[in-house]
Amino acid sequence: MLKQRIITAAWLAPLVLAGLFGLDGVAFALFTALIVLLGTWEWANLAGITRTAQRAQLVAGMAALMLMMWLIDAATSAWPLWLAAAGWLINLYWVTHYPAAGQQWQATSRRLAMGLWVLLPCWVGFNVLRESGMAWLLFVLLLVWCADIGAYFVGRNWGKRKLAPRVSPGKSWEGVYGGLAATAILAVVFAVWLSLGMASSLTLILVTAVVTLTSVLGDLLESMLKRHRNIKDSSQLLPGHGGVLDRIDSLTAAIPLFALFYLEVLMPMLVQGQSL
Repeated sequence: MLKQRIITAAWLAPLVLAGLFGLDGVAFALFTALIVLLGTWEWANLAGITRTAQRAQLVAGMAALMLMMWLIDAATSAWPLWLAAAGWLINLYWVTHYPAAGQQWQATSRRLAMGLWVLLPCWVGFNVLRESGMAWLLFVLLLVWCADIGAYFVGRNWGKRKLAPRVSPGKSWEGVYGGLAATAILAVVFAVWLSLGMASSLTLILVTAVVTLTSVLGDLLESMLKRHRNIKDSSQLLPGHGGVLDRIDSLTAAIPLFALFYLEVLMPMLVQGQSL
């Protein structure tokens, strides 16, 4: 298994980095759409749809919706990101009240609707951040990776209090604090690198904390759905690593929320600072 994981990572990591940072415009939108469409294929299974034809129809429907949004210039709009923010508040309630609130989301149609507000705004968020330049896209990717690394090492060494034992028994509150500490350091480094003012720096640190917590929720949501379906991985598309959703579950929450904060909070502050 370790050998297979290394082989997959050896070709996957350069491909993903080249696509995210080597493409822009339509090419970038198509590349990230492919990632989200693969996630849609897997989400159909999480929703309880196992027939290949039906899953393919759902993927085609998502592709058509993405095309429509691109044609009407909604692929970089704020309103899908607001949809994601509202959706993740609902997801938070369902995760924290699992399994008691399970009847509210376990119907296939509701799990599909959940996938719509998780996956589609993630694609929009990718486009928004790439349009802003590579720095903020790089930041949110590093944020998720730092949160994972910080949570892993702190949780492994000092984790005692379980975060959500019925959803993901391995996660601890201490791990969350470790992730928050790691991403706070990242925010400070970026603030210095970009020569941000005091107000912008403090705002970035606060936004980073909120997005870090939301990225944890993204991981927990997929764990909840997999537990309900009694499956270990979202698919076997990535040998040794499980499925696409297993790799981007935290990003599906972090990307749209950070993109929303960027459009509504950070960008206006940065523009105002440049004009002073």
